[in-house]
Amino acid sequence: MRPFRFVVTAGSPLSRVALAGAAWTSLARRAEALGYDGFYVTDHLGRQLSPIPALTAAATVTERLRVGSFVFANDFRHPLLLAREAATLDVLSNGRLDLGMGAGWLTSDYRQLGMPYDPPRVRIDRLVESLELMDRLFAGETVDHEGAHYRLRGARLSPLPVQRPRPALLIGGGGPRMLRLAARLADIVGLLPQFDTRGRPRVGQATEGATRAKADLVRAAAGARFAELDVNVIVFDAGLVGSGAGAVSSALAAVKGAAVSLVGTPYVLYGTLPNVRELLLRRRERTRINHYAFPTHAMESMAPLVAEMRGR
Repeated sequence: MRPFRFVVTAGSPLSRVALAGAAWTSLARRAEALGYDGFYVTDHLGRQLSPIPALTAAATVTERLRVGSFVFANDFRHPLLLAREAATLDVLSNGRLDLGMGAGWLTSDYRQLGMPYDPPRVRIDRLVESLELMDRLFAGETVDHEGAHYRLRGARLSPLPVQRPRPALLIGGGGPRMLRLAARLADIVGLLPQFDTRGRPRVGQATEGATRAKADLVRAAAGARFAELDVNVIVFDAGLVGSGAGAVSSALAAVKGAAVSLVGTPYVLYGTLPNVRELLLRRRERTRINHYAFPTHAMESMAPLVAEMRGR
């Protein structure tokens, strides 16, 4: 059974305070001090820091904390340029990069870039080709390639990443093809609701049952390597009842916890510390989910859980 890991997800929208340089690096240092395993940044064109420089700044002021993209939208970057940036960040962080990759989904990003929002099949085809090229580059090959989406001539990386044969790879997805791809290639598999053709999450896939079905699909596709995978869910809202929280925060967490228990979803997490602990243990037994991403606003409130469950 894989041990529990917990990461902080710093994405949009961020407050003006969090966008200040000192506040940002303090946030990363605080996440490390609280025992979190990683500090991840999303990749959108909304009100957020650009992920690569933000992760570099976080890596510079921490020693143990892993830094990661959650996740890079493949369509927005050429694989040679992204491999170069990732390798450099892995070197500067001394091998602490979790390289999160996805096919892209947020239609407003595509609209701002003036890019077509291609059907899932095309976007995933591009991602597959990009990942294959990046693996060859991380391995130190000189790459000549003529593909459906990319063309490279004598492409190579220098420096190469510290992690061999490549930085730890996180692939997030909700559809069967993305989940099978993640099962085959990734070190961390992110379970998400599938998106429709307009880039909207399918709410019906946010249930415990639907998530368990996705985990079962990953298990079947991964085969023997499933035992070595971390299985992730992103928690969009979380809080603990008690555990040093103020009376108002604790009462609000209790109300939210009761509502969540009726709905049954892994993407929201509320309750007392004993209840949440038992929930995570039962869920890991059924689905092997061991890797949780909490939003920055829940970082402090979930710290007692992290202290008790991390590495267990």
